[in-house]
Amino acid sequence: MQFPSISHHGGTRSVTGSCHQLHLDSTASLLIDCGLEQGADASSGLLPCGFEVQGIRALVITHVHLDHVGRIPTLLASGYRGPIICSEPSAKLLLLVLEDAYKLTISSEPAQVARYLEFVGSLVMPVPYGQWHPVADQPEPKCKIRLQRAGHLLGSAYVECDVEVAGGSQRIVFSGDLGHEGSPLLRPVKPPERADVLVLESTYGDRLHADPGDRRQQLEQVIDRALQDRGTILIPAFSLGRTQELLFELEDILHRKSLLGERAVGRGDDAFAWSQLPIILDSPLAQRITGVYRQLHDSWNDEAKARLSQGRDPLSFGQLVCVDTHSRHLKVVNYLKSTGRPAIVIAGNGMCSGGRIVGYLKAMLPDPRHEVVFVGYQARGTTGAVLQACEGAEGFTQIDLDGNTYQIRAKVMTLGGYSGHADQAGLVRFALTCNARKVVLVHEEGSARKTLARVLRKAAAQAGNDVSVMIAD
Repeated sequence: MQFPSISHHGGTRSVTGSCHQLHLDSTASLLIDCGLEQGADASSGLLPCGFEVQGIRALVITHVHLDHVGRIPTLLASGYRGPIICSEPSAKLLLLVLEDAYKLTISSEPAQVARYLEFVGSLVMPVPYGQWHPVADQPEPKCKIRLQRAGHLLGSAYVECDVEVAGGSQRIVFSGDLGHEGSPLLRPVKPPERADVLVLESTYGDRLHADPGDRRQQLEQVIDRALQDRGTILIPAFSLGRTQELLFELEDILHRKSLLGERAVGRGDDAFAWSQLPIILDSPLAQRITGVYRQLHDSWNDEAKARLSQGRDPLSFGQLVCVDTHSRHLKVVNYLKSTGRPAIVIAGNGMCSGGRIVGYLKAMLPDPRHEVVFVGYQARGTTGAVLQACEGAEGFTQIDLDGNTYQIRAKVMTLGGYSGHADQAGLVRFALTCNARKVVLVHEEGSARKTLARVLRKAAAQAGNDVSVMIAD
């Protein structure tokens, strides 16, 4: 085998489960992400890694979504004791995410959770963006890595790996998940200066995102309809990333409405104003993560920082209601089900496969006053994907939730433009800017990779670049 080489242990035939191994020689390697597979083919519990952990010098984390870090408990159970390298913001978020996953899948016993977090924390090694860090410095092989902002969520990074080879060095770049340029909170992605090999995500490789202005207009229209119908808008959202962007956008809409003196929607006693609309965040994990986002405002983009300088708090505002305990969650569900009070509920999890969003769905799907609004990717086989497929459906539709069947009379819609992933144009631009000689496409379901490969080859030819594009398997 010729080194360096790459093997994939997930994230090739689905969007989730990202895990890639960079082999420096026959005995030494790096692991880029160690994610959990989600969706129809996902497994639960601790399963074997499927690869040998001996010789892995470091685990490098691109960001802390579970589909990139969720197999860390399995990796540790298999004997890995090396460093877990990530950006400084990711280091503050990683233990929150792993604690929640540990409680859900292994144990919620406080002493056991505390021991686990102390152990994982001892391995975490935060490194600054933009600085080279050696991970293998023996005479052979030598390798250093550098993290650069990826714009996907706070702390996200793509990884540049410089591996010394005979006659020079080879630079291998792992994109992780690249962010959409329209992110309201984060700084934009700056592509690498060069790459000999680029391992590139292709989640949205077959589509272009809507303009951010269009998504805001659509969201306002949905809220107007909810005020008119006196219904609840249910937004399944990931606790990390998507929730904070939604809060940021909603605060800005409410701020502008207050400046304009927006009138109530409806007539007479049924009229209801935007200023009366509660934004309910029903996710303890999302609340904790939002607190970290607020602490790390130095990592926000200039527009977001400007709001703070104006005395606004885009992640903690007057109409935001946080639901913490399970008993309070049940009270909120029953209250919204039995009254005609409009509200927006943001609850996890983002694919409706568990979490508090399920309680709202059970209570509200049979009522046409309410609406389920998807703002993120729904992996094949998840409850979210099944429900999303009912968008625009006519006649009798139903869904299974926790073994019971519920009729779907609530409206279902998808708001484009809220994806945290780069679209086709962004992915092509990233690959061409770094002038990669070889591109390996990962992360997709369906035809996204094939479409992106075709578009990327054509764009490279037009630019006069000689690029080999491969689809990982």
